[in-house]
Amino acid sequence: MLFEGVHVPLATPFYPDGRLNLRKLEHNVRRYSLTPTSGLIALGPNSEMASLSSEERIEVLKTVAAEAAKEKVLTAGIGLPSVRESLLLAQAAADARFDTVLLSAPVEYRHLLWNDAEPTAACFTYFEAIADGSPLPVVLHSDAESAPLPMALIARLATHPNVIGILEQSTHVSRVVQMREATAGVKHTATTTITFTAATGRMLAVEQPATVVAGTFVSASSLSGGTAVATAPPVPALKTRTKEVGFQIVWGATTNAGEALRAGAGSLAMPLAATVPQAAFEVWAAWKDGDPKLLAEKQGRLSRAEQGIASWDTPSIKAGSELSGYFGGRPRLPLLSVTANRAEELASLLRGMNS
Repeated sequence: MLFEGVHVPLATPFYPDGRLNLRKLEHNVRRYSLTPTSGLIALGPNSEMASLSSEERIEVLKTVAAEAAKEKVLTAGIGLPSVRESLLLAQAAADARFDTVLLSAPVEYRHLLWNDAEPTAACFTYFEAIADGSPLPVVLHSDAESAPLPMALIARLATHPNVIGILEQSTHVSRVVQMREATAGVKHTATTTITFTAATGRMLAVEQPATVVAGTFVSASSLSGGTAVATAPPVPALKTRTKEVGFQIVWGATTNAGEALRAGAGSLAMPLAATVPQAAFEVWAAWKDGDPKLLAEKQGRLSRAEQGIASWDTPSIKAGSELSGYFGGRPRLPLLSVTANRAEELASLLRGMNS
């Protein structure tokens, strides 16, 4: 799978009483599908995945896949404490026709997975067992605030044939440089459209019409001994090409986004993309067009918004997304909604960037 452009980490909507609100999730996914972003990440950063039941996670995946435009790359977070549960969720993502899965370290077992910040045998086993059994390609997730992945772990996992990249959620561009050096020999082949954009599984699926088509020729031999049923031929799959890619790096912050792209990151997945996807895409587009002045301007206004609040947490992302016409709503307890003062601050920081 080819990663480029901007990928939106989806928040999970709830009713005021805490029930999962799939109708609002449908609304959000349809609206994001109209933006120029390249993909959607369900059950990823700021999704409140830990608060969802197994059944709710599967419902979220089914809903996102059903409503997303076919050209959007779909990624499902599967990082659960249990290898078995993670693989069951990966299978559910495959059944829903997602394209990749996102795998982070289970912070519940931090003391068993890290020894003086170095990965233990249990840590390697966790990631490699899931990569071995996942029906979809695996993208690692390194979060500087909760579970940053050591470079030794990344370098080893990058050689696994089912591990295709990493979402680096930090502000340290030096890590991108280190990853590039550590994975220089890694090569994968990605299926693309004829214009070298990502070809998703839903785009490549051959449609099998089940309805009878008037006027279809029925042979005389088929009329003997039963009822003839006329069917349309399968719709041909999308014409594709292949592209050789290395170990793909997705930068997960607004800060230093331009620097990260120049250092070797291939796409963006900053939390603010959920609130102002068009503004996030403009950062990517300015870099793609080779316009450093415009890139500095577009990134600068997003960075000021990101840095204006100490942490763009889930309640802030949800409150900010409502300014652009998405449904944010309340987070699930124990998380609390933003205060009125914070909501006003968010509106001030995002003024002029609604999308």
